[in-house]
Amino acid sequence: MTTKVSAHAKKLFASLILVAVASPVWAAMQTVTLSVPGMTCAACPITVKKALSRVEGVSKIEVSFKQLEAVVTFDDARTDVQALTKATADAGYPSELKR
Repeated sequence: MTTKVSAHAKKLFASLILVAVASPVWAAMQTVTLSVPGMTCAACPITVKKALSRVEGVSKIEVSFKQLEAVVTFDDARTDVQALTKATADAGYPSELKR
């Protein structure tokens, strides 16, 4: 019985390693532009950037007061646009995906 459990454990371990190695292949970095029309002063982008930086998976943020938008690069395996727009809305700056 020890041999069967050991063989099973080895197969399970090998499967877990395969999933761990293959998962990053499916993930992709995405860059989106969010329209943030509620920014009314030059200090607003600081708050928007801070809120977006707290979203897990976000790697780069550029916020423009002049264009009233945020360009966000993120790992789509760790977050999505809905989480980004929720973060800005929770900070007082509702946003939407700019098309």
